[in-house]
Amino acid sequence: MLSSLQNPLALVSRLLFAVLFLPAGIGKFTGFAGTVGYISSVGLPMPTVAAAVAAVVEVVGSLALIVGFGTRFAALVLAFFTLVASFSFHPYWAVPADQVMITQLLFFKNIAVVGGLLALTAFGAGAWSVDGQREGR
Repeated sequence: MLSSLQNPLALVSRLLFAVLFLPAGIGKFTGFAGTVGYISSVGLPMPTVAAAVAAVVEVVGSLALIVGFGTRFAALVLAFFTLVASFSFHPYWAVPADQVMITQLLFFKNIAVVGGLLALTAFGAGAWSVDGQREGR
């Protein structure tokens, strides 16, 4: 029974990841100066370049997931991006005690997203995708 849901669930999975990353990427483009400022505030080098890379990764990665084109690679890039962002922007071990709970929640939410993206990397986009059509599923 569950195998009959594999393709619809793979599609829903890809779309739900896009719901997370696409608005964030668009927001980085539309609020670019604020994004650069936020990246600067955590001390990352080359904040303008980092903001541009982040926006492109989120938008292009989301679009790739939506249509299921280069899905495994897109999911892997988004997983790496999310892992780096987790350590850079949600260091719950280094915040004041009154900020630990929310920062830790955000960190581990991102880690769960990384896990989902790695599963998508491992299993692919499913038949309801450009990748699936190209593979003749």
